[in-house]
Amino acid sequence: MRERFFGFNSRNLLWLVPAVVLFFAMVFTVWIFWWPNLFSDPGRRTIIVSRGATFSEVLDSLEANGIITSRWSIKVAARVLDMSSSVMVGKYAFESGVTNHGILAHLRDGTARVLIPISIPEGARMRSVAGRFGRAIDADSTRFMELCTDTAFIRSLGIGAKDLEGYLLPDTYAFHWETDERTLIRDLVGAFQAFYGDSFVARQKELRMTMHQIVTLASIVEGESKRDDERPVIAGVYYNRLKKRMRLEADPTIQYIIQDGPRRLTYRDLEAPSPYNTYRNYGLPPGPVNNPGRMSLRAALFPQEHQYLFFVADGFGGHIFTKSFTEHKRAVRDFRKVRRLQQQAASLEPSQPSSR
Repeated sequence: MRERFFGFNSRNLLWLVPAVVLFFAMVFTVWIFWWPNLFSDPGRRTIIVSRGATFSEVLDSLEANGIITSRWSIKVAARVLDMSSSVMVGKYAFESGVTNHGILAHLRDGTARVLIPISIPEGARMRSVAGRFGRAIDADSTRFMELCTDTAFIRSLGIGAKDLEGYLLPDTYAFHWETDERTLIRDLVGAFQAFYGDSFVARQKELRMTMHQIVTLASIVEGESKRDDERPVIAGVYYNRLKKRMRLEADPTIQYIIQDGPRRLTYRDLEAPSPYNTYRNYGLPPGPVNNPGRMSLRAALFPQEHQYLFFVADGFGGHIFTKSFTEHKRAVRDFRKVRRLQQQAASLEPSQPSSR
């Protein structure tokens, strides 16, 4: 009689033992590679992988954010697949149910990286743009500024200027975490060049202006008003003053040179010695005083034709435009009355605004 164990003969056991081993090996493999990591709450969970981060630090982030259920299992999976040495920098978003194999593949290929939106407001200065990228995606703002003043790099972009102030087109962009600073600048300048196309180049030639002059004038318009309906009117004022060889007397050029701006200007500020001071110097300043948006660039190229030579704030977000200095002085007095009433209502100290 054949020997039996628990109802199985020895021949059956020879088949059973390998089958059990194979079964548990398959379960182990599934658990290591393809068992879903489930989150307790709906939605995606994110981690950030910075330059120089070790695989152990990445696992720390995955564990701290509750994305993996077993650090040991994903570590084994990474070792078996040899996927622990290549992790792409970026901000990653993972859905509940992602497997260890899926996580490792995403980290290797960067497929789960998310783009981070960054808004550059109209009129932002170069240094402000650098700071925004630094805060939003951990770009090196110092390196960004160095590149914006690197004449060789600027020439490689096709820009004929000493720096890129004015050529970083304001818009909402989307970049990966720690995108290279050269790439950031190329994309912003590329957006400017795509907008400033052949028709605009032809128009600037009609105006007998260079691109740099147009961008400079647009930056002044940008600094004067945020109202789209006023921009072409303001551009027209400055064209009229240029034609009559009058000083532009543009406040945005003063804001550009003072150290503690932007703020309310004083008469003393208007005496500051600088080639950008349009209260002392004739013509346009040497370059843009901010990065103008599309509407201001368009206004500088297509100014409204009129006879206005002056304008002053009306106290309600707009401006009063006048043709003569006598009318302008009357408008300034009216503005000061409105301002005094506003200051009294808000219990503010009265102050003296500058005017053109």
